[in-house]
Amino acid sequence: MSSGLHLLLLISSFHLMALSTSTKDSSFVFNGFGKADLSVDGSATVLRSGLLQLAKDTEHQMGHAFTKNPVEFSSSKPLSFSTHFVCALVPKPGVESGHGITFVISPSVDFTRAQPNRYFGIFNASTGGSNSSRLFAVELDTIKNGEFEETNHNHVGIDENDPISVESAPASYFSETEQRNVSLNLSSGDTIQVWVDYERTVLNVSVAPLNVVKKPSQPLLSRAMNLSDLFQSTRLFVGFSAATGSAISYHYLLGWSFSTSRELLQPLDISKLPRVPRHRVKHKKPYALIVGLPAALAIIVISLLAGVYYHRKKKYAEVSEPWEKEYGTHRFSYKSLYIATKGFHRDGFLGRGGFGVVYRGDLPESKPIAVKRVSHNGEEGMKQFVAEVVSMRSLKHRNLVPLLGYCRRKGELLLVSEFMPNGSLDQHLFDDQSLVLSWSQRLVILKGIASALFYLHTGAEQVVLHRDIKASNVMLDAELNGRLGDFGMARFHDHGGNAATTAAVGTVGYMAPELITMGASTVTDVYAFGVFMLEVACGRKPVEPGMEAEKRFLIKWVCECWKKDCLLDARDPRFGGGFVPEEVELVMKIGLLCTNIVPESRPTMEQVVLYLNDNLPLPDFSPYTLGIGSFTPVVVDAASLTGTYTSRNWSAPWASSSSANNSEEHEQPLESKKSLNVVVESEDIEARLSKPTSGC
Repeated sequence: MSSGLHLLLLISSFHLMALSTSTKDSSFVFNGFGKADLSVDGSATVLRSGLLQLAKDTEHQMGHAFTKNPVEFSSSKPLSFSTHFVCALVPKPGVESGHGITFVISPSVDFTRAQPNRYFGIFNASTGGSNSSRLFAVELDTIKNGEFEETNHNHVGIDENDPISVESAPASYFSETEQRNVSLNLSSGDTIQVWVDYERTVLNVSVAPLNVVKKPSQPLLSRAMNLSDLFQSTRLFVGFSAATGSAISYHYLLGWSFSTSRELLQPLDISKLPRVPRHRVKHKKPYALIVGLPAALAIIVISLLAGVYYHRKKKYAEVSEPWEKEYGTHRFSYKSLYIATKGFHRDGFLGRGGFGVVYRGDLPESKPIAVKRVSHNGEEGMKQFVAEVVSMRSLKHRNLVPLLGYCRRKGELLLVSEFMPNGSLDQHLFDDQSLVLSWSQRLVILKGIASALFYLHTGAEQVVLHRDIKASNVMLDAELNGRLGDFGMARFHDHGGNAATTAAVGTVGYMAPELITMGASTVTDVYAFGVFMLEVACGRKPVEPGMEAEKRFLIKWVCECWKKDCLLDARDPRFGGGFVPEEVELVMKIGLLCTNIVPESRPTMEQVVLYLNDNLPLPDFSPYTLGIGSFTPVVVDAASLTGTYTSRNWSAPWASSSSANNSEEHEQPLESKKSLNVVVESEDIEARLSKPTSGC
C-alpha cells in the first residue's frame, strides 16, 4: 500500500509540473522589454530605455516582434486568450503620421512577402482574404485607405486574413465618470492602453489613455467569431507588427501581458514602464519668421495670380499659321471642343486606338461628335496634312465616317467626326459581350464597305488608297450600317498617276505581299478587303498564332475547306442558321479571289461590287488555281520599325468613334521603307495541285 501511495504522489507531482510548465509557456508579462525574450526582425529594435521600437522613422519600413516559441493553446477546448499592452504612436515632426501598429496571432513568423505602408508589414497587395494568409490582427490605424473601405484616419479594426477589417470603429473609450464614449487620438503621441479578450467565440477590444486605471466596462469593438476555425494548429506565435510609408510615426511598445486564460492574465506595473521620448522640430529664431513669412506669402500670392493668368491664357490656346486661312471653314476652336467633351472628361472616353485617344462630345444644336486627340513631335508635313484633312472632308459617301474638321494646338492635333453609336465592327465579331450580327447584317456591311472602296478608287476627285482596311476600322452607325473610317494611312493621287509612296504600311495579315516591291495601289486595297471579307464571314482574325497549324492562317484554312468540299464549315457559327448558304460561299470565294498572290489576277472594286450584288458572275477558278489560298505574310525586321510615321501619315488619323479597338493588341499597324522581307510558304505550289482527301 505504501508503494501505491508513492506512485500516486509521483503522478500528481508530474501533473503539477506539467500544469506549471503550461502556465509558464502560455502566460507572461513584460514591464518594459529590456529583458524580454522576443524574436525581432526588420527594423524592430529594443532601445536602452526598455522601449520596443517596431519600425524605423524612415519611409517604407516594417518591423516585427513575436514570441520566440509558439504559444501552446489548448487542443481540448476552444481557443481563448487575453492580452493587455501599452503603446504610443508618436508622429515624426514635419511628416504626416502613419501607419499604425497591429497585434498579431499567426501560425508563422515568415513575413518575407509582406509589404509596408497600409499593409502593416503582415499583408500584401495580393492577400485579398486568401485563406493561405491565416492570421488574426487587431489594428490601430492612423491612415484612411479608401480601397480598404475605411471611414476615417483614426480607427481600431479587426482583421482576419485580409487588410480590409471585418469590423472597425473610430478610436474612443467608454468613460466611467462621463458615462459616454470619449474620442481618442491614436497619433497624438500619448501613451495608450489596449485590451484584447477572446473567449467563447466572442472577441472584445478596448482602448483607453494610460491614466485610466481600469479597463473600460464597455468595449470599443465586440464581435462574434470563431478563431478555432481560422487556425488549424494550436501552436501559434503572438506579437506585433508596424510599418511606415511616405507617412511616418515612431511606433513604441512600453509593456505587454498575455495569457491563454483571462483569469491568469498578469497585470502590468504602470510605474515600471519606460517613458516615451518626445520629438520636436528645431525652431528657427523668431526674427527669421517675422521677415521670412511675409516674403514667402507674397511670393506665393504673386505666383498663384500669375499661374491663374497663364492657365486662363493657355487653356484654350491654339496654333494657327497664315496658310490655314483658306481652310478656316473646316477648323474648330479648341474651346468649343473642350466644352463639347466636358474638358475631355473620362466619362466621355470612347477608346484608344493606334493613333490617339477618342472622346465623345456634344456641340450645341448638332449631332454628337467624336474627337480624336493625336500627339505629334514636329511641324514637317503639317500643311500637307491639313490639305489632306480637307480633301477627306470633301469625300461624300454613305458608307464613310464623315470627317467634320480639325483643330491644332502645340504638340497636339484634334480631328472631329460624326459619332458612331454602335462602335467598331470588330467588337461585334470578337467580343462575347457585344451584339452578335446576323448574316444578313454582315452582308449589308460588306456591300456597303465595298461600295465605299469603289468610290474611293474611282468616284472621288482623286484616287484614295486607304491602306489599312480591317474590321476595327469599320464603324457601325445607329442602323448598323458599315462606315469605313480611320484614314491615318490614306494616300491621295491623281487618276492615272501612281501613289507617291514607297513605304509598306498596313496591319500584319492584311498586307499584300507585293507591297515591299511595288508599293501601295488599288489592288493592295483589294487584297486587304478580301481578307476583311473572310474575317467577317468566318468571325476570326487573319492570323491566330494560338490555333493548330492547319487553321492558323485564315486564307489557307478557307481554301483547304473548299478543297474538301466543306466550305461552309469555315463560317462563323455565331450567326446561327438564318443564312443563305450560297451567299456565304459567294463571299468566301470572292475573298479568296481578292487575296490571290498574283496582283493582276485580283478583281477591281467595281467587279467586287457587281459580284456581291449578283450583277456579274464569278470568273472560273477553283481552290487549285495558282495563287489562290496562298498566304505570304510580310515580316518587318524589328530594327526597321519606327516610333513615328513618315511626315505624311504620322498625324492624319481618321477621327473614328471606335471604343478601345481591342484588336489593336494583335493588329499593330506597320510602316517601314527598308529591311522588309516576305515569308513564302514552304510548300511547293505544284505539290498543292494534287487533290487531298475529303473531310474538314
